[in-house]
Amino acid sequence: MTLIFAFVLGLVAGLRSLTAPAALFLVRGGTIGIVLAVLAVAELIADMLPQIPSRTSPPALIARILSGGIVGWFITGANSSFGVVGALLGVVGALVGAYGGRTVRIAAIERIGAVPAALVEDVVAIALAALVVTR
Repeated sequence: MTLIFAFVLGLVAGLRSLTAPAALFLVRGGTIGIVLAVLAVAELIADMLPQIPSRTSPPALIARILSGGIVGWFITGANSSFGVVGALLGVVGALVGAYGGRTVRIAAIERIGAVPAALVEDVVAIALAALVVTR
């Protein structure tokens, strides 16, 4: 089950690069979780701006891949033998989330508009992250 959680948190990182680590570190407690949560909220707001580059542009995609790998590594146990597998699953999840999320978002924009599509994606990312980190 932990390996599935690594993939799902990676998927969340592909949708919103800071939501997955913010959720993971908020549950663990400490200042880093609060800082990441503030940054994640800023990312949610910034994502709705038209001048923000695509999530599949190199800088954004690299951030999502790193985020997915890190949360996958942490959720499977950074010191366990599953850590590397978790990191790889987090990376794969991030790629699926980035490219799949982009495809779904474009389709949703055509149907419901840009801001509602972004808000729906935000809710999905937050709900998936919350589901994983509270288990």
